[in-house]
Amino acid sequence: MTMPPPFIQGGPLHDAAEVSRAGVPTATHVPLRLVESANGTTKLQGHMSRANPHWRLFEQGGRSLVIFAGPHSYVSPRWYDHVNVPTWNYIAVHAYGKPRLVIGEEMHELMKGLVDQYEGNAETGNRYSLEGLPADFLESQIKGIVGFEIVVDEIQASFKLSQNRDQKNYENVIAELSKSDDQNAQRVAHVMSERRCPKP
Repeated sequence: MTMPPPFIQGGPLHDAAEVSRAGVPTATHVPLRLVESANGTTKLQGHMSRANPHWRLFEQGGRSLVIFAGPHSYVSPRWYDHVNVPTWNYIAVHAYGKPRLVIGEEMHELMKGLVDQYEGNAETGNRYSLEGLPADFLESQIKGIVGFEIVVDEIQASFKLSQNRDQKNYENVIAELSKSDDQNAQRVAHVMSERRCPKP
């Protein structure tokens, strides 16, 4: 099972959600790391504050939902050559799986993986790393968080990118979105350009 990389690399904060036994939905914005093993298993690793009661739901044995929100933007009907209504273009992925808590040495590896991913290339001389921290300081910080891993068993991806429009109106939506100062609008325009090549 493969998770589309842009949803991990393009935006580090994602929503992890559970429903308690009392039926109360709970969600937390968390940074996640995608780990794909040789046998095809896809895992999402992250952590949250120990003071956040959300992590205790992981002990109930249920499934988790992780929401990856891609670029999205308003689309005005003024951009069409015919009468229509406003709409919204977007990309989203929902990943489901069973969570487990991560402790001990495995927790250190999880945190190292997260830091290394977001710090960037390991060859960079001034890159921050956990290995450079005093051991007692690192342990004191880790005590305040809870690590978890979700083995993904289902992925639901959806997008609305004006794919139902003819080429003329499709290209006009791209052109209008590209004019915007909003980064989301520009990213939607880029994805739309990549998905459908203009006709000669």
